[in-house]
Amino acid sequence: MGARFNPQMIERVVLKVGSSSIVGRDGEVRLGFLGQLVTLIGRLRATGRGVTLVTSGAIAMGYTRLGFPQRPTDIPSRQACAAAGQTELMTLYQKLLDTLGVQTGQVLLTREDFENRRRYLNAREALLKLMELGLVPVVNENDSVAVEEIQYGDNDLLSALVAGMVDADLLVLMTDVDGLYRTPPDPGQRGELLDTLDGPIESWLAGVKDRENGLGSGGMRSKLEAANLARQYGIHCVIARSSGRVLADVLAGKSVGTYITPYDRKLPGRQRWLSAAAGTQGSLTLDAGAVRAVLEGGKSLLPIGVTKVTGTFLRGAVVGLEDGDGFELGRAAVRYRSDHLIRILGRQASEIEAILGYTFGDEVVHRDDMVLIQNGRTT
Repeated sequence: MGARFNPQMIERVVLKVGSSSIVGRDGEVRLGFLGQLVTLIGRLRATGRGVTLVTSGAIAMGYTRLGFPQRPTDIPSRQACAAAGQTELMTLYQKLLDTLGVQTGQVLLTREDFENRRRYLNAREALLKLMELGLVPVVNENDSVAVEEIQYGDNDLLSALVAGMVDADLLVLMTDVDGLYRTPPDPGQRGELLDTLDGPIESWLAGVKDRENGLGSGGMRSKLEAANLARQYGIHCVIARSSGRVLADVLAGKSVGTYITPYDRKLPGRQRWLSAAAGTQGSLTLDAGAVRAVLEGGKSLLPIGVTKVTGTFLRGAVVGLEDGDGFELGRAAVRYRSDHLIRILGRQASEIEAILGYTFGDEVVHRDDMVLIQNGRTT
């Protein structure tokens, strides 16, 4: 079997490390693995590649430091653990990277940093600049300030969003198992590992469950959801065991872990943001003619094809697109605010200025400002 991908074509890599990879069940930091990890990061940096590390572990390190007997579940305690553990975690990474002459920069993100377009672009520019300067960005969710309603809950999805944000070529999700098994292995058994997942992920999602292991909050389900997003973005993704040897093989394109094949077309940056990162503020319902024009003809959306506006939003807001049965067609950034859209529903584009007293163009949504979902994939 040949290489899964050409390692020479991989210019930017996002590595995601979970809490169980950083802190053992005994509460001790896994310094051996982390030393191997930063050594590989140093080698990648030496070849001119950009590396971003998305790391969990702040809460796991914090609750041990603060004397909690187990991972707390209430938000204030988790926030306190995150604040205490994040400092310790970053100090550890910097000390390890210092031995290789590599500098790092901390970037803490929340859901709002992705949903707001301006904040999203600011975060993207910061990450790209850090890599340009030769640093390794270390990214974590800002658990010390994020409340439950705006948390991602685990860093798997966060890592996929970061991979899209920095236009990565490869996302590696490190975990405490070898990869995705065809069937759950019996205790003490290795099970049959799925080498490559190139078909629909939805059927696999139905058969796996996330779990909390006392240290982290992610599981195989969240990793598959993250891998599916990376696939939509056109990014190679591998789910593999947290091991220096395994990671070296993954980066070399060798057949270890489970490889999730990307779609052959990379979404442009704005469409990556629209497809998953942006928060929707409402929805537009399209008639049958508009559905055909948008999905099959690749056309922009005109007011005559909109039958219903749901939600209250301003110009530039991201909304969902639905057909008459409520089936999701995609997402889009609108050119008109919701109350004005209601006034021009079903009308000809030539009537917009007369009705509203102004116009931002004939389209309610321009084709370049929408991302569509067809057969489970974004286009």
